[in-house]
Amino acid sequence: QVQLVESGGGLVQPGGSLRLSCAASGSIFSINKMGWYRQAPGKERELVAAFITGTTNYADSVKGRFTISRDNAKNTVYLQMNNLKPEDTAVYYCNANTRILPAYRDLELWGQGTLVTVSS
Repeated sequence: QVQLVESGGGLVQPGGSLRLSCAASGSIFSINKMGWYRQAPGKERELVAAFITGTTNYADSVKGRFTISRDNAKNTVYLQMNNLKPEDTAVYYCNANTRILPAYRDLELWGQGTLVTVSS
């Protein structure tokens, strides 16, 4: 069974930092996109940061504050979030476009979501 498992959310004060982790597991042949989306109450889900076919993409609202990194050997991505603001409060979802074995079938995966709350 292929899946994404997230960790690292929580409550933090404005200006603080958090680090999210997302590990892909199962019979994965390759991953051509992996990153983070978020959904705030009453809003649509939006891309935060992602590796997409060799490039790194960030939402304008997080540039300079968030950094995405990865460990290819572990099929894991991280999101380092600094200088957090109340408007960063949302459920953060890991997302990956994978090719899975044994049939080399393309499969998009979503994590279960982890809540980030920025509040004093």
